[in-house]
Amino acid sequence: MSLYEHFRKDEHPFVDQVLDWKRIGEEEYRPKLTDFLDPRQQKIVKLIIGDQGTVRLGFWGGHENAERKRALLYPEYIIPNKDDYKTTLFELDYPKKFSTLEHRQLLGSLMSIGMKREKFGDIISDQEHFQLILAKEVADYVQMNLQTVGKTNVMLRELPEENVLPFKQERDERAVTVSSLRLDTVLSEAFHISRAKIKPAVSGEKVKVNWKVVDDPSYQLTEGDMLSLRGKGRCELVQFDGETKKGKYRLILGFPK
Repeated sequence: MSLYEHFRKDEHPFVDQVLDWKRIGEEEYRPKLTDFLDPRQQKIVKLIIGDQGTVRLGFWGGHENAERKRALLYPEYIIPNKDDYKTTLFELDYPKKFSTLEHRQLLGSLMSIGMKREKFGDIISDQEHFQLILAKEVADYVQMNLQTVGKTNVMLRELPEENVLPFKQERDERAVTVSSLRLDTVLSEAFHISRAKIKPAVSGEKVKVNWKVVDDPSYQLTEGDMLSLRGKGRCELVQFDGETKKGKYRLILGFPK
């Protein structure tokens, strides 16, 4: 069986990239540090690298509960530490008494100064304080160029990583029954929105599966997929729980609190 059969067609380019990283470790016997990976990409890397070969694998995203992490592929003789992952923690200084920031505004401002999503990790907030995990190689550039978020003037102040805000992702789970594993069908059930309204949201590129825009309402989902619908939130297809006698699918969906 081909390795590619375990992954969706749109994931094959990333699989090729991981195989090249693995080759670097096996043939050149040197470490390879990646950009920030989303959880699906992390899972693909784990599946391909495994834990039995000569290439070892570690992840770090600036804090213990990070969602987005950098991967380090390294030979057996190296014992990595957190500094090897080259992450930098910044906190935004801004006039909190007079301004309110939002996650999407900060994300948009980073994109507007030319930052690729792969170069920064989690954006952490307690609604008043905002912190940002960056790849060290772009930290100086972002600190110099990120001067506004929305209409608010900001400055970035570097902090030791142990000063990261407390972050723990919790979720509620709900059992549902759906007629198919189509994207529009599962979204409709997850967010209690009719399929007639879901379809234009999907075709209008307001839906992501595993952090990538998907514009096909008939896209087939599988266990572990993370879905997001702009303006409504996210949910994970946690578990496929079998079929009913009428051929419907029983699913466990997880919703971040």
